Amino acid sequence: MYRPTFQSGLLSILYSVGSNPLQFWAKKTSYGHVKRIVDDDIRSLVVEVVGTNVSTTYITCPGDPTKRLGIKLPYLIFVVKNLNKYFSFEIQIMDHRNVRRRFRASNYQTMSRVTPFLCTMPMELDDGWNQIQFNLIDFTQKSYGTNYAETLSVQIHANCRVRRVYFSDRLYTEAELPDEFKLYLPLEKKLKPRPKPIISKPVEKKGKKKSEAKTPGTDLGFGLTLNIPQDSEAEDSDGESDPHDQPPLDQLQGGESETESEE
Repeated sequence: MYRPTFQSGLLSILYSVGSNPLQFWAKKTSYGHVKRIVDDDIRSLVVEVVGTNVSTTYITCPGDPTKRLGIKLPYLIFVVKNLNKYFSFEIQIMDHRNVRRRFRASNYQTMSRVTPFLCTMPMELDDGWNQIQFNLIDFTQKSYGTNYAETLSVQIHANCRVRRVYFSDRLYTEAELPDEFKLYLPLEKKLKPRPKPIISKPVEKKGKKKSEAKTPGTDLGFGLTLNIPQDSEAEDSDGESDPHDQPPLDQLQGGESETESEE
């Protein structure tokens, strides 16, 4: 998909506020749903992926299984909300030996495990919204002893809310990121009230009637612009979820079953 294009800076593959955020994604739901809702915390549209079983409800990019993302940027960033339920995501990459490898991160595993083609690892999330930064070069070298070449696909499994998923050529500071890539959108600029002018009195000369005159005061300006942090705003046969990595069904937390998905 993106291999023929010049890749630099930030490359977004999902933005929940867009007109069709899942345009290049495929949805699979079983006893769950994938839909767009308004999140109460950030008061903005997000994509919610919720299901009874994390392995049967997910979204994947690209939606066409015959295509590949072909993204060579080394950092993958997820802006997701922790729903305090089981959650996982999966990334499929190609290394310099043209071998497909996969990384699977989940919050229900406690130990890392590496096989020739799959690396599973635990993930810990804070309450509320999180930014997950995944260094593909570092993980590929440490897990498989090879060099990262490109990303083939990304899967996001239940249960979470997604604000944005994007790649970058390096890790950017909060100040360097464009407003739409941050977690909180800036509020409308507010101005301080204009200060009262400074009143001065001329020196009284002897023999003349005392007089007072008001001269224009010094304009101290309109004050500073106030900003608060802004809205901020894993496939071929190898890509199927490993049933051994899934939690027991009687431990899974889930909401009401929904067979229809809506964007």
